[in-house]
Amino acid sequence: MGRAVATALAVLAALTGCTVQTPEGEGEGGRRPPVHVELPGGTPSPTRTPGGGDGTPPGADGKPRTPSRVLWSYGDTGRDVRELQARLRQVAWLFEGPTGTYDERTREAVSGFQGRRGLARTGVTDAVTWQRLLGMTREPGRWDLYLMGGQPADRPDPRCTEGRVLCIDKTSRTLRWMIDGRTVSTMAVRFGSEYTPTREGVFSVYWKSRHHVSTLYDSPMPYAMFFSGGQAVHYSADFAARGYAGASHGCVNVRDEAAIAELYAQVRDGDKVVVSW
Repeated sequence: MGRAVATALAVLAALTGCTVQTPEGEGEGGRRPPVHVELPGGTPSPTRTPGGGDGTPPGADGKPRTPSRVLWSYGDTGRDVRELQARLRQVAWLFEGPTGTYDERTREAVSGFQGRRGLARTGVTDAVTWQRLLGMTREPGRWDLYLMGGQPADRPDPRCTEGRVLCIDKTSRTLRWMIDGRTVSTMAVRFGSEYTPTREGVFSVYWKSRHHVSTLYDSPMPYAMFFSGGQAVHYSADFAARGYAGASHGCVNVRDEAAIAELYAQVRDGDKVVVSW
């Protein structure tokens, strides 16, 4: 009977990865032999993937690392996304915007940045990617964040609250089209440089020219609405292409052609123009 038990235990142990050892001096008539279990070694099975199980590479010690926290991904919007895009522009991984929307171009730029630095090319901005980008860039200024427009308008000048007014604010770089104190539309605008500044004050639209071309600079000024000498509100293809990296010769540039086309259709000769800081 004792031999049969020992044999059964040996078979069981072999199947379960254990070994059976019989102490010396104990034979078939002795007590039931003890079972000694040997634990499996630390070698991973061939199907085990090093890392966190989600593509996260292992640390230097070979142990799995906790996946980095995701900060922003495709479809996210807001000021933080603008900063991400502005910093990607600084390292030449993004050439458009910032727009404030995590779009396909932003995802491709993040993926390229990650791949160049040995990170997983997810296209998602996680904490590790963000810290690497922070270390390579400077804090963006306000107009880095709004290089191509999109900034919110400040409160309108008090002189804009009555009648039909093109209310132009140099501080927020915006134009409000207002009627009797109500804002009908708002758009980003650009001004002249320090050598050709846009004049400030209260004016009125005295001439509109849909397909105007500057006689002084031989440059197109579509949807021109003149308010002070040769200075006008008009569409600028250069502003649309370069944003605030450039400047006008004193005119108020608009980069959104659809917006100024609609504005041009509504503005009349004699409407007030207020340009202020």
